[in-house]
Amino acid sequence: MSDQIFLYLALGLYFAAMLLIGYLAYRRTDDHEDYMLGGRNLPPWVAALSAGASDMSGWLVMGLPGAIFLTGLIEAWIAIGLTIGAYLNWLLVAPRLRAYTEVSRNSITVPSFFENRLRDSTRLLRILSGLVVLVFFTFYISSGMVAGGVFFESSFNGDYLVGMLLVGGITLLYTLFGGFLGASFTDVVQGLMMVIALIVVPISAVIAVGGIDETTSLIAENAGSGHLSMLGGAAVTGGTVIAIISALAWGLGYFGQPHIIVRFMALRSPQEAKSARRIGISWMIVSLCGAILSGLVGIAYMASQGIDLSNPETVVLVMSQTLLHPFIAGLILAAVLAAIMSTISSQLIVCSSALVEDLYKVFRKQPPNPKSLVLMGRLAVLAVAIIAIVLAITPNDTILGLVAFAWAGFGAAFGPIILLSLFWRKLTNWGALAGMFVGAATVFIWSSLGTGLYELLPAFVLALIVAVVVSLATYRHNEEIQREFTDTGTLLTVPRPHAVGDTP
Repeated sequence: MSDQIFLYLALGLYFAAMLLIGYLAYRRTDDHEDYMLGGRNLPPWVAALSAGASDMSGWLVMGLPGAIFLTGLIEAWIAIGLTIGAYLNWLLVAPRLRAYTEVSRNSITVPSFFENRLRDSTRLLRILSGLVVLVFFTFYISSGMVAGGVFFESSFNGDYLVGMLLVGGITLLYTLFGGFLGASFTDVVQGLMMVIALIVVPISAVIAVGGIDETTSLIAENAGSGHLSMLGGAAVTGGTVIAIISALAWGLGYFGQPHIIVRFMALRSPQEAKSARRIGISWMIVSLCGAILSGLVGIAYMASQGIDLSNPETVVLVMSQTLLHPFIAGLILAAVLAAIMSTISSQLIVCSSALVEDLYKVFRKQPPNPKSLVLMGRLAVLAVAIIAIVLAITPNDTILGLVAFAWAGFGAAFGPIILLSLFWRKLTNWGALAGMFVGAATVFIWSSLGTGLYELLPAFVLALIVAVVVSLATYRHNEEIQREFTDTGTLLTVPRPHAVGDTP
């Protein structure tokens, strides 16, 4: 049996497993809330692995190792910032958001939560939130499609367009029918595949090179000692400080990522956020360390084998194919696809909810038959996927570049508003609107200035300041809002007998 047949067999098994999970989830999806939020019945281990897998995307096994391979350990500050941000997100946001979205009229999307929490009768907050989701997720989903095309180019010497369409098509199928449950349970499998791949590949490469000492020596010899320094190996300059601050600022983005925080909303109870946090952060630390090691070890391995790597973002792909048995390599390649597809599926679901739950319902009354909402959700998934595929046909940025822009957009537009909604009684709909608009606009403007400072940081700070100032100027006491704020705190300590989604 040829090597290519082994590779295709492994990928075929992976694709079949994803479609099977999507079909089983389809059988469990009865109404619109099931399709969008899994009936708020997600076990903590599913929520944790699903949040991690949908968060990391193709940048974990392609973008980050490629950046480490090219620039060195200074890029690891991104991983540190993300780990801190993810931990705080699980600790602060997860339990309170789960409770608050239930208390505040059972909100099942982030935009609907904003509207219900702030009693925005103008509907402008919900509309702007829905538009922010659609705009930035179009870029984000497109980055996943690009990663799929690059994957097939590198792994099979295939055509970029064919690979991109295949990855997009399979992901679309199981998301289209399985909805939130399909995306979440495939995420669990994909998350486990990703972490195993990021352990196996760098360890195998170190053994092949000749051990840790030989690996370290080859890295220093072929990339310079600066690659092994968290400060870039040179005197600390203003540029170095800005680079480190920018990398750490990635952690701020967690508070506003709809495809991640929707997992918090789907937990069975606020109390289960604690165990989910432990599982999720453990998975994240192991995965990020594996990605960083893969990038560094890749330098030594490529030098020892005389391989000239034209695209640094394919370092994990190349090592897996040259180091491992073709079938195992195929499973590793499937793990790379898992990273890409898990994020695309989660983002398609959020886009679908934005179109149906947050835009359609604003202008039209809910159809009498709830099944029609599920159908509309599936049509919305299809529409967004087609647009993202069209944009990915001719990519004009790296995978990490596309992800960075979308991550900043959500982090700045939604992050400050999420935090203020959960922890500050005086936030108003006008303050949220102003903050959200300033955050999104600043990301677009700052990214075009070329300052070197990641646009998320100034945009987040400006959005937070504007939201507070405008809220203080427009605040009016509302007894119902104050009661919900208090009830949320109560639900965190004394859960309801039968929370939404639980079986009585």
